[in-house]
Amino acid sequence: MQIRRATVDDAAVLSELASRTFTETFGHLYPAEDLSAFLTDAYDVDKQRIILSHPDYAVWLLEADGVAVGHAAAGPCGLPHADVAKGDGELKRLYVLASHQNGGWGGKLFAEVERWLLKDGPRTLWIGVWSENFGAQRFYERQGFSRVGGYKFAVGKTLDDEFILRRDASAVG
Repeated sequence: MQIRRATVDDAAVLSELASRTFTETFGHLYPAEDLSAFLTDAYDVDKQRIILSHPDYAVWLLEADGVAVGHAAAGPCGLPHADVAKGDGELKRLYVLASHQNGGWGGKLFAEVERWLLKDGPRTLWIGVWSENFGAQRFYERQGFSRVGGYKFAVGKTLDDEFILRRDASAVG
């Protein structure tokens, strides 16, 4: 297994993997039409190409024998919280296929994201996490994040309760 920074050439792979991991993790929660609408919009190949070519964003792929089995994405914070400030960073996605979980690779992906987000020094970091994803909430709490708010996350017409987690710049180090 290896982790590498994705490039624009990985847009199609990222699109397929992001759709697959989201569906595997959360697909059972949504009506088919809501899930389809979300996947078509959020993980469109052209959108992935834009993200991968933007200097303020970064994506990593976790690969097993050259096949992508996980991914993580980061960039400027876009969460709807009054305390988000210019320069704050956000972990936007972190997924590993179930077949490759429990080997510590999610933590290794997070470490890559964290290194990149903090490459210019300490700054406040943010994460949005589904209110019922208790495993992820425990993981992020161990990384120094705490719940500071919430919002509704749209998957088609379905609105999920999402928690907003933050780790202040002063917590780094």
